[in-house]
Amino acid sequence: MSYPVNIGQAAMLSGVSAKMVRHYESLGLLPGVGRTDSGYRQYSESEIHTLRFIKRSRELGFSMDEIAGLVGLWQNRRRSSAGVKRIAQQRCDELARRIESLQGMQRTLTHLIHCCHGDDRPDCPILDDLSSGTAHDH
Repeated sequence: MSYPVNIGQAAMLSGVSAKMVRHYESLGLLPGVGRTDSGYRQYSESEIHTLRFIKRSRELGFSMDEIAGLVGLWQNRRRSSAGVKRIAQQRCDELARRIESLQGMQRTLTHLIHCCHGDDRPDCPILDDLSSGTAHDH
């Protein structure tokens, strides 16, 4: 591949849609993208690598603010790994909280499904629970 490449090629090479490439640029995650005389964006190999880094970070659930911090740390050769580890640990802790919450929802739904006869009768513990507006973790 010959660099620089246009936005369509950048999207294809990075696996990030052209719309998201523009969005990441607008957030400052791709500072100083070159342009042709006619104004078309031109992406270097380094910027494609950054797009892949952002995509992988998104796949792991990092927020855009966290990704901005990670990109800054990644590009800073004088960084300490402690900063990177702290951000990753915070993401891991948040995922653990979300998993616990999802498991609580699953337990409640499993209980409600078990309590519902699922027959022709109109009474339904699932609807009763939903209409009560009160969470019951089982």
